[in-house]
Amino acid sequence: MIEINKYIDHTILKATATEEDIIQLCKEAVEYDFFSVCVNSGYVSLAKKNLSGSNVKVCTVVGFPLGAMSTAAKVFEATKALEDGAEEVDMVINIGELKSKNFQKVEEEIAEIKKAIGDKVLKVIIETCYLTPEEIVEASELAVKAKADFVKTSTGFGNDGARLENIELMKNAVIGQAKLKASGGIKNLDTALSYIEAGVERIGTSSGVSIVNELNK
Repeated sequence: MIEINKYIDHTILKATATEEDIIQLCKEAVEYDFFSVCVNSGYVSLAKKNLSGSNVKVCTVVGFPLGAMSTAAKVFEATKALEDGAEEVDMVINIGELKSKNFQKVEEEIAEIKKAIGDKVLKVIIETCYLTPEEIVEASELAVKAKADFVKTSTGFGNDGARLENIELMKNAVIGQAKLKASGGIKNLDTALSYIEAGVERIGTSSGVSIVNELNK
């Protein structure tokens, strides 16, 4: 049987998330043995504290959710998150720069963040809902050139989330040189399994508990 829990980044990123919500997220992650929790960078230290003694990693987001802040701000946020205990970083690209065809700028920003976090895992959120198929391919290729570890579909805060056809575009673009993460709208077992079958190695979802419970039934 597939260990679907180990694909899941158990996620809470909404603006209204309280300290109690983060603590509950960590309790669930330990109980269900998820791969990681994914929290906003201001909550990394709290998550790290509440996951002490477990195998669950702390993942955080950088430049979230718009991606339009300066590279220096993103690098600082990523570096601070690592100091606070983050082990993985999901960064949002500058979508406007990509759409302006400033591809070198986009690549250099990803590379700077990867350099800043070293051997920690970097996932690059390209926010597919705002991109043409050609831009999805371009963004995925830029992430690979910049030595990112994953290419990720979505923040979950755009006007759409993960789509299988976009995963296929990303998979063909990275040709095995980066892993794939799907996020946004993955709320049940069938949807999660369809992404795993498509080649995704990580799923970002706030519905991890119900997905695992559905599998166990």
